[in-house]
Amino acid sequence: MYKKYLVDLPETERASLRDLIAAGSAPARTLAHARILLKADAAPGGPAWSDAHIADAVEVSIRTVVRVRQAFQAGRLARALPRQRPTGSRRRKVDGLVEAHLVALVCSPPPDDCPRWTLRLLTDRLVALVDLDSLSPETVRLTLKKTNLSPG
Repeated sequence: MYKKYLVDLPETERASLRDLIAAGSAPARTLAHARILLKADAAPGGPAWSDAHIADAVEVSIRTVVRVRQAFQAGRLARALPRQRPTGSRRRKVDGLVEAHLVALVCSPPPDDCPRWTLRLLTDRLVALVDLDSLSPETVRLTLKKTNLSPG
């Protein structure tokens, strides 16, 4: 069976992985990835286990095994072992201007048909007031909590 991401460990990397596992002081995820790489090693003298067999032995999903192989292919051990930080960054929806509108809205009287402001009402009104695509009531709640305000 052809494997897209082949793990071919030289003896030095194989020894460093064994030392890492033997020490047992690394994070559990790093140790699991080291075990995956050792079992997936297709070099002469390596076990070259199948992805399903590795997943059963290390108690991870098959997709995790494939991701570790892929990361190893992209950057050897330095890329396959440590935890990768998320690369995408999200722009905050509630900046200072939106927060100011929210505070002003909370301090204003509620609509006539409601006895007090609810999170859902504040969210809907804020989305209409400020040019936002969408906003979660939880985001409004956390912003109000941060500013020591409460609806109502």
